[in-house]
Amino acid sequence: MIDIIAERSPLGGLERWLDDPSIDEVIVNGCGDVWIERAGKLIRVATMSTSALTAALERILRPIGRRLDRTNPTVDARLPDGSRVCAVIEPIAVDGPCMTIRRFALRPLPLSAFAPAAIAELLQTIIAARCNLLVSGATSSGKTTLLNALAAMVPTTERIITLEDIAELRLPHPHVVRLEARPPSAEGAGEVTLPHLLRTALRMRPDRLVLGEVRGAEAVPLVQAMNTGHDGSMATIHANSAADAIDRLCSLVVQEVPGWPLDAIHDQVRRSIDIVIHVGRTFDNHRGVVEVGEADAESGSVKLRPLADRQTVVATLRRSRQ
Repeated sequence: MIDIIAERSPLGGLERWLDDPSIDEVIVNGCGDVWIERAGKLIRVATMSTSALTAALERILRPIGRRLDRTNPTVDARLPDGSRVCAVIEPIAVDGPCMTIRRFALRPLPLSAFAPAAIAELLQTIIAARCNLLVSGATSSGKTTLLNALAAMVPTTERIITLEDIAELRLPHPHVVRLEARPPSAEGAGEVTLPHLLRTALRMRPDRLVLGEVRGAEAVPLVQAMNTGHDGSMATIHANSAADAIDRLCSLVVQEVPGWPLDAIHDQVRRSIDIVIHVGRTFDNHRGVVEVGEADAESGSVKLRPLADRQTVVATLRRSRQ
């Protein structure tokens, strides 16, 4: 182990891992252990003192104007290089300050990095057909990375507006507008939420909307936008399977508009979502497409017709919004 306590560097020695493009995440636990994720595997690499971590957090957050103190003991922010930092301190973090920095590739991965050639070709067909889609999966399963790869396949003649809590998407596209939500200030003012950004984006002539993650009140305007001409839009959602993703989206809509009949909600979701792509980790920690399902209209619920299962395409796409 390398003890970085004694190192005199701006970030307490974390630079050696933050500057390594092969590392996906740098994690510091409350006990002082430093872990990295490389190629899907977590490795303990060092220890770090509380004072060194506190000083590193201050240096990271000061330039971006974010606070971390006992009044605001959690922070989730984007760094200038696009990495995402999440930190928690006492009293929320019982064992001491913790930090996770998730790094993102400077260039989007190709679809072939997530699926064999036949499934990658199916995904390209889905994008070309302007299908509305959800990318589902567990935490750190590769949802955002795949969303980035999918959005990169959008024709360069189209205008894309991305909406995120923390801007992580980097699209190699000539016509992209990136919108980022803003938390309230220490005085509780100035908050800009994802639902607000969605309403704003609809006035900015988008051809496609790309929502980093749907997990709350933004579910309703997203479903409405997908059902009112903004074809080819995309979002990610936390779920254990493609079918669970549809159920979770319906549940989010129910939470926001409890007066809606369930059949009406199912009908709205069925009309809005064409495809669900579920990603996960394989036994060797490779992130990839696990299943692809196409929404198939049935009364009373939203069912998915399998299009692909891990390594195999099992059916052809029926839905198209061209």
